[in-house]
Amino acid sequence: MSDPVVVDRVTKRFAGHTAVNAFSLSVPAGVIYGLLGPNGAGKTTSIRMILDIIEPDEGVVQLFGEHGGGRTQSARIGYLPEERGLYRRMRVLDVLVFLAEMKGVERRAAKAKALGWLERLGLADWRLRRIDELSKGMQQKVQFISTVLHDPELVVLDEPFAGLDPLNAQVMKDTVLELRRRGVTILFSTHIMEHAEKLCDELCIIARGRKLVAGALSDIKRTHGGHHLVVGFDGSAGAAQQVLGDERLVKKVDDYGQYAELELAAGADAQEVLKRLVASGARLSKFELQEPSLNKIFVDLVGPEATRPDLRPDAEVARA
Repeated sequence: MSDPVVVDRVTKRFAGHTAVNAFSLSVPAGVIYGLLGPNGAGKTTSIRMILDIIEPDEGVVQLFGEHGGGRTQSARIGYLPEERGLYRRMRVLDVLVFLAEMKGVERRAAKAKALGWLERLGLADWRLRRIDELSKGMQQKVQFISTVLHDPELVVLDEPFAGLDPLNAQVMKDTVLELRRRGVTILFSTHIMEHAEKLCDELCIIARGRKLVAGALSDIKRTHGGHHLVVGFDGSAGAAQQVLGDERLVKKVDDYGQYAELELAAGADAQEVLKRLVASGARLSKFELQEPSLNKIFVDLVGPEATRPDLRPDAEVARA
């Protein structure tokens, strides 16, 4: 069985600007797959090519093993675009039923499904109100319901948590996780690393239209993370500066005052760092060997050196 989404070296140019450059991607069935990158990285353009909203200048997109992109597979796909759009003068329930019917759902079934989703996301009391009477967060939840109401096999979410308060963002995250448990494949784009780290099984990081790395989150952390220490200080870290600046022990330091994140130099021993810190007279409140955060890996990869024109577009971490 082929992956639901396969993108093979697609390129898209706009007025001489290359928005996406020889980009390849494979999204396995039943996973939450994150497409990560800074603003302007090419995430939305890539999604629009996958869904056949725009055509690539070069390369091929396959969905569910077939050529043709999202238009020919519309009933199997739910799409939440970055630019939200609902019929503002329609009532909430009516717009949901209408959009579900457009995806082939029978009217009575669409109404029952819509009422169930509205109840679940705390919008049941608003079902007969017009869209323009809702807050932006409520409108976003209504549009999310419209994305999943027809039970799609593939759900594509472009910046789905933008503008949501923490409580509603958590509700949406829980809903996405439940969809994954039901076997739905979810592709979502974001530039917020915390969301990706908590939700994604696999991911791809892109910048300037090129793929930097892709694969299972655990493999990316193991391959690109290095040896990572978090050191907390009870008071000033001044006494520790000589140790932190020793390039034989520490490759990189992110110093936040009361604590520091260290990447150990090749061959360095964490125990030696601890011994030297204690001997320096620094008072430690924390000393912990950790796997690096996705945010740190992202910043390291998307920095100026990682996005040079000579960067290979096809770096891929093998799936475990």
